[in-house]
Amino acid sequence: MEKSLMLIINPSAGRGGYKEKLGEALRILDEGGYRTTLYFTKAVGDAVEYAKNYAAGYDTVACVGGDGTLSEVIAGLMTLENRPPLGYFPMGTANDVATTLDLPKNNMPGAAERLVNGTEHPFDVGKFGERYYAYIAAFGAFTEVSYATPQDQKKALGHLAYVLQAMSALPKVEAIHAKVEYDGGETEGDFLYGSLSNSTSVGGIVKLKENMVSLGDGKSELVLVRDPKTIDQFGELVTSVLSQQYESKYLTILHTTWARFTFDKKIAWTCDGEAGGEVETVEVQNCPCPINFIF
Repeated sequence: MEKSLMLIINPSAGRGGYKEKLGEALRILDEGGYRTTLYFTKAVGDAVEYAKNYAAGYDTVACVGGDGTLSEVIAGLMTLENRPPLGYFPMGTANDVATTLDLPKNNMPGAAERLVNGTEHPFDVGKFGERYYAYIAAFGAFTEVSYATPQDQKKALGHLAYVLQAMSALPKVEAIHAKVEYDGGETEGDFLYGSLSNSTSVGGIVKLKENMVSLGDGKSELVLVRDPKTIDQFGELVTSVLSQQYESKYLTILHTTWARFTFDKKIAWTCDGEAGGEVETVEVQNCPCPINFIF
């Protein structure tokens, strides 16, 4: 049985690497029963509008790009009452969602095979204020890295560009005072970092254990990193993160359906690696399983 596929392509993602194998990927999709229509983005926000205005007319929607492109497509789908299932051809730099789903990265034919042979899985979506996001909303240390890294560096250096940008940001890291409310509790203190996520990979740098994350359980992972006051305390925190033991008193990881963050001043956030704006108070929610993801 033939199925119609809307394929949204960000031509700038992954250094334009989709071009080399696009024909082979389309052949695999065609042999797998998909009749594909291509939509190319030209500017930020195009993927949102394409999904919002046209996705309802297709059996399946997929996108070629990085986490930012995927985030836009999901935001567009969330405006629809009936949402087609979603596929993903990861061609970006960090590809946190692809890492979580174990999808082939920068491999158009491989991603096409997964779309043809994969199955649908329920996928939670986040909501930052009134804005939907795919997998993470975060503030604090290194959260600027994804959107502050110059595009030419991304194209030339790939993931290394993120690491270099993170290293350059180290001297600028300052603790942020916040009150954080969540399911059944609240905490207050000085934090280097905070996030609500639905991913085992954050920025391509921090990894959470797979058994800590369920993509369709209606809960997100709240991660809070308190400000260590000494070099020894900082070393304890780094060791805890790198060893994935998460036993440091400076690190909190728990599951919640929502969180409310209150700051002393407006604080910059990032959503799916893109600038999310500055807020003094914001509620971040988990929207349970509005998307069926094919992988």
